[in-house]
Amino acid sequence: MRTSRLAGAAAGFAAVALTLTACGPSAADQSAAGGDEIVFASIPSEESTSLQASYQPVLDMLAAETGKTVRFQQATDYAAVIEGQRAGKIDIAQYGPFSYVLAKNKGVAATAVAGQVEAEGEAPGYLSYGITRPDSGINGLADLRGKKVCFVDPTSTSGYLYPKAGLLKAGINPDTDIQPIYSGGHDSAALAVAKGDCDAGFAQNATVDTQLIEKGQLKPGELRTVWRSETVPGSPAAVSDELDPQVREKVTAALREKANSGYLRANGFCQGDCKLGDIGGWGYAPVDDAFYNGIRQVCDVTRDEQCQ
Repeated sequence: MRTSRLAGAAAGFAAVALTLTACGPSAADQSAAGGDEIVFASIPSEESTSLQASYQPVLDMLAAETGKTVRFQQATDYAAVIEGQRAGKIDIAQYGPFSYVLAKNKGVAATAVAGQVEAEGEAPGYLSYGITRPDSGINGLADLRGKKVCFVDPTSTSGYLYPKAGLLKAGINPDTDIQPIYSGGHDSAALAVAKGDCDAGFAQNATVDTQLIEKGQLKPGELRTVWRSETVPGSPAAVSDELDPQVREKVTAALREKANSGYLRANGFCQGDCKLGDIGGWGYAPVDDAFYNGIRQVCDVTRDEQCQ
């Protein structure tokens, strides 16, 4: 199953490249040449319309800061964002930590400048949860042998890479000892476990602890956490190195200093709780490329073929 999934991902990269080429000059091409539009894309983690809404205050703020239209680019999977930015069609990409490192390995000319944080003053970071139903009889990763296990995507940090490292440490070969199922999003993976489509699964902590419960899609106690990862570096926003230098400087400063619920609420870009991004958090804090060296170290441990 893993072989066919990776083949599908490779085909997805090729299809995206063909689609982007066929579209002719893009908004990203225009902005790189000093045009009037900046393209922002995010890896999928929830239903696409709600994902755009969760970033809209940040998009509106970036538009005010740069004087340009900021367009949200819907992406169907992680590969589409990586290939889109590599092809020069995306100016700002919201990655997961692993997909950012993978993008850099694939030659994407972009640099992480800000990482998502759940609360003001926190360092950018989050956890991967191993989850199951309360009555499953599963009490840890060692109990997953022979089970159906939901992952998010082969390029997801908390939905695949860190869980793979955890499984290996528990003596479980993720390629041969379990039946992997790729759900495409953190919410989809968690809900598949709750519905019984998978015996267990993996998703980021915010999805399980708050987001799905607040949306009424999960009830408290409906899922049980049987494993927690070490802290994962917070998901980065990576700005294209090819963006006009002055625009890039404005975008970088805005993401680091103003892409947070305090500033956005005070300046009329959002109201109420103003929870931002796919984690529904406070906003962003400054990061750089070296902040993600921990992901590279986990790659060394797992020797995952995608890390190469």
